[in-house]
Amino acid sequence: ATSVGVGLTIAGLFGLAAGVPAGRASDRWGRRPVLTALWTGCGLTLAAYTVIGSYAAFLATAIAYAALSQASMGVRNALYADVLPPATRVEGRAHLRMVTNVGMGVGGGFGALALQWDSRAGYTTLILLDAVAFAGSALMVLRLPGTAGRRPAEDTPAGSRWRAVRDLPFLAVTCCNAVLALQYGLLEVGLPLWIVEHTDAPRWSAALLMILNCVLVALLQVRATRGVTDLARAVRAMRRSGLLLVPACAAFAAAAGLGPAAALAVLVAGAVLQVFAEILSAAGGWTVGYGLADARAQGVYQGVFNSGQAAATMAAPALVTVTAIEHGPVGWTVLAVLFVGAGLATGPAVRLARRDDWRGE
Repeated sequence: ATSVGVGLTIAGLFGLAAGVPAGRASDRWGRRPVLTALWTGCGLTLAAYTVIGSYAAFLATAIAYAALSQASMGVRNALYADVLPPATRVEGRAHLRMVTNVGMGVGGGFGALALQWDSRAGYTTLILLDAVAFAGSALMVLRLPGTAGRRPAEDTPAGSRWRAVRDLPFLAVTCCNAVLALQYGLLEVGLPLWIVEHTDAPRWSAALLMILNCVLVALLQVRATRGVTDLARAVRAMRRSGLLLVPACAAFAAAAGLGPAAALAVLVAGAVLQVFAEILSAAGGWTVGYGLADARAQGVYQGVFNSGQAAATMAAPALVTVTAIEHGPVGWTVLAVLFVGAGLATGPAVRLARRDDWRGE
C-alpha cells in the first residue's frame, strides 16, 4: 500500500506539470481535438491497469493517466469558455458540477458493488467500464456544434501565448483559490481520519458526511452561482467561503470528546457549513478564473488555474494530517487561519490582477 501511495504521489507531480502545456496546445490546435485526444488517452491508460504485472508498469501507467487526466481538466474548462456565452458561463459550470456530483454518487455505487464482490473480475470490469466512459465522452466532444474551441495560433499574439505563467497577480489569485480548495481534501481525507481516530462518532459517519455533501452541492450549487455574476461578487463569495470554514473547523474540532450522538450532530453541523463554503468558493473561483483570463490564451490561463487546484488536492492529505490529525484543536485552528486568510487575500489579489500595468497591457 505504501508503494502504491508513493507511486500515485509521483504521478500527481507529473499531472501538475501537464496542465499548462496542454492548455497551450488547445490554444494552438483547438479545444475539441486536444480534449478528444486526452480523454481517449485516459481511457487507454485506464484499460492498461488491467494488464500490468510489475511495479514499473504500474508507475508508468499511473504517471500517464495522471498527466492526461490533469491536462484534460484545464482544456475542458477552456472549452466551456468557448461554447458557453459569457453571461451564463459560470451558471453553466454550476449545472455541470451538479451533474458531476450525481455521477460521483453513481460511481460510488458501482465502487461499493465491486468492493462487496471483491474479485479480480469485478475490479477489472469496473476499470474497463470507466475506460469506455472516457471513450464515449471523447466522442461527445467531437459532436459539439460549429467551431467550438478553435483558437488558431495566428490569431494569438506571441506575447499572450504563455502570459499566464508570468502573470503574477493572476498567480496570486490562483494561490488564494488553491488554499480554499484544500477543503476538498479536508472532507475526503481529513474528516474520515479524524472521525475514526479522535471521536466516538460511528465509523459510518464519514460516508454519511460525504453523501450529505454530494446531495447538498447538487441541490444548492446552481442557486448559489446565480448571485455571483461579476468579479466584485466573486470576491465576496470567496471571502465568505473562508469565513464560513472557521466555524466549520471549530465544529469538527469540538466533536472530539463528545458522545456518539452528540459528536455526529456536531460533525453534521460542521459539514453543512463546509458545503456552503464549498459552493461559494466554487462559484467565486469560476468567475475569477474566467474573468481575469486573457481570452486570447484561455487554454493556458485555465491550465494554470486548474494546476493550482491540483496542487491543493495533492497537498491536502499531508497538510490535514500534520495539522488536525496530529495536533487536534490547535491543528484545526491553523487550518481555519489558512482558510480565512486566503478568503480575505482574494480581494487585494483580484484588484491587482485588474490593473493593466501589472499585467503587461
